[in-house]
Amino acid sequence: MSHPIFPTHVTLVDVGPRDGLQNEAQPVAATDKIELVHRLQAAGLREIEVTSYVSPKWVPQMADNAQVMAGIQRQPGVRYSVLTPNMKGFEGALASQADEVVIFAAASEAFSQRNINCSIAESIERFRPVAEAAKAHGMKVRAAVSCALGGPYEGEVSLDAVEDVVQRLLDIGSDHIGIADTIGVGTAGRVTAVMERAMKHVPLAELSGHFHDTYGQALTNIYASLTLGVHIFDTSIAGLGGCPYAKGATGNVATEDVVYLLHGLGITTGIDLDALVDAGAFISNVLGRKPVSRVSNALLAKRANARCACPFPCLPFDPTPVPTPTPTPRSDHHEPARPEPPTG
Repeated sequence: MSHPIFPTHVTLVDVGPRDGLQNEAQPVAATDKIELVHRLQAAGLREIEVTSYVSPKWVPQMADNAQVMAGIQRQPGVRYSVLTPNMKGFEGALASQADEVVIFAAASEAFSQRNINCSIAESIERFRPVAEAAKAHGMKVRAAVSCALGGPYEGEVSLDAVEDVVQRLLDIGSDHIGIADTIGVGTAGRVTAVMERAMKHVPLAELSGHFHDTYGQALTNIYASLTLGVHIFDTSIAGLGGCPYAKGATGNVATEDVVYLLHGLGITTGIDLDALVDAGAFISNVLGRKPVSRVSNALLAKRANARCACPFPCLPFDPTPVPTPTPTPRSDHHEPARPEPPTG
């Protein structure tokens, strides 16, 4: 029985600090975002999507973009990218000395209209000056094809539509093309077909996959991509993310889960899984919830069991604070009990 030939090394782009956190309703402090980036690079990530230069009216979570970029202690060999939807955003990226700008275009006409209020063709033309300015300043341009595996409004997207967007993005000067399953509906067969279309125009060294795990297919889709030689993937620490303009879309595939898969296949990543789990636990604590990553939860539970001397298995990690119980007044004490403090 023949076995698929996989790449020997895979590069992961952690988009958690930007794509992961942008959909969080609760504000996340700039200091926590900076700490997350530091933990990711300490774990071995060499590509990190840090923030976006968008209007705070539309994405208030990214209003601290300049502060976050200024606070990062940069390491040699790490590429720090930012999303730049227009020239104003590019000016912010340039001022913050970003290494790479990220642009995007949907393969779904309906999604493009509802997401950025213009057609696919118009959206790509809007990015032309951004791409030209980035190239003029020696910055790499990474482009994502949103809804390449299906859209929330019109369902399946044709292979021809995906291929057309890929060609248009290359024509305006994009260096890299990412195939994005924005709402997580893709399956291995469809991913293979879409990737093969993209490979007609994009070298493997500049092609990547971006998979959400809405239907639990993200790891399977990564495996299918690996068999084609694709060796760059976007992932998100602790499975953070979603899309504010695609209802029902869950987070990006968890970085921890992908690293576990790759290492199990004998593929190197340069990433320390234990340190990665620590980074995921950190940001999950900040958000007050468990990581979405199954690998993270399993390893955290294993650590807890190793520390515990009792003969019973410990519960998985849960960052939710345990409320302090209100003491019950003694029946022989005549001072009236104090009312409980308000909870909200």
